[in-house]
Amino acid sequence: MTVPEQIAGTAAMPLIINPAHLHDPTPNGYSTAVITPPAGRLAFISGQGGQDRTGALSPDFARQVKQAYDNLAAVIEAIGATPAHVVKLTVFVVDHDISKLGILTEAATHLFGTNLPAQTLVPVPKLAIDTMLFEVEATVLLVA
Repeated sequence: MTVPEQIAGTAAMPLIINPAHLHDPTPNGYSTAVITPPAGRLAFISGQGGQDRTGALSPDFARQVKQAYDNLAAVIEAIGATPAHVVKLTVFVVDHDISKLGILTEAATHLFGTNLPAQTLVPVPKLAIDTMLFEVEATVLLVA
């Protein structure tokens, strides 16, 4: 099946597109594009940070990322979806450098497996709370 035929389909799940003639983004924890089916609604999840249930933030970047993805997974479940329904992530990283990519990739692949959503990483100087080092927001496809 060609990509245009897949795009025209009415499957209930998002369609992931990683064109063979472009760099493969999956080792970095994301996909090039995701197409939602015509029968779906979109949910927008606000940025999830690394706060635990009490609001505490670890000073460790990796722990904040893990907690943020755990928080995201809880919200995805609460809205009646699964990680496979996530079509787009935007992640915000304080003082980003290449050493953080492995941590980010591991967290994304742990939650999404090989069904990686489209994703944008935005380096930022700071977030809403001074000790916050990471935040992730998501767009989720809700199917009937």
